[in-house]
Amino acid sequence: MATIVEDFAPTAIKNASVQFKESDGTVQPGTKFGCVGSMEGETTLKELIKRCEGVEVRKKIKPEKIDLTVSGHIPIAVVRNFFGINTDNLKPGVYKYSTQSMAKEFIFTADVIDEFEDVVKLIAFPKAVSAIGFKFAVENGADEVAEMEVEITAYPDENGNLYYEALVAELTDATVADKWHTQFNYALVEAVPTP
Repeated sequence: MATIVEDFAPTAIKNASVQFKESDGTVQPGTKFGCVGSMEGETTLKELIKRCEGVEVRKKIKPEKIDLTVSGHIPIAVVRNFFGINTDNLKPGVYKYSTQSMAKEFIFTADVIDEFEDVVKLIAFPKAVSAIGFKFAVENGADEVAEMEVEITAYPDENGNLYYEALVAELTDATVADKWHTQFNYALVEAVPTP
């Protein structure tokens, strides 16, 4: 019988990963996003309103995208892919951010942890892109290293899904948890029809 988790109180986010997509559509294996300090998201909704004689009588709401704000300490290679910082036509070791810089699309995954119940929720945004330009902050004499804050927009994937989640305790297929952060795709989570 499958385990059912009835209560989940998120207290931490760990093991964030990104799988960058190349221009030819190939997806890179997952790499660590860095140490996430915080993450929050909000869905943009589209309202479909029906009016009768000028009076609203019915409304349907459909999600369009999710806007995320993530702060943390992010590795250099991830920052470069995130913003499209590259070495095109430059000497080895020199990178540029230019008007031609194109951020790569990516899959963003993470573990959200309930430390009270010792439960892990896997989350994934299958079609994400940077929603801001390159920004940074450096402060002389600071007592703490500043976290980088990035904004991400998550769009629907080819199946119309903006977001996926799975409580590890409820999974019956161990490969889902094993590949979530390195090879996430729809085939990993899709139900397999039984003959």
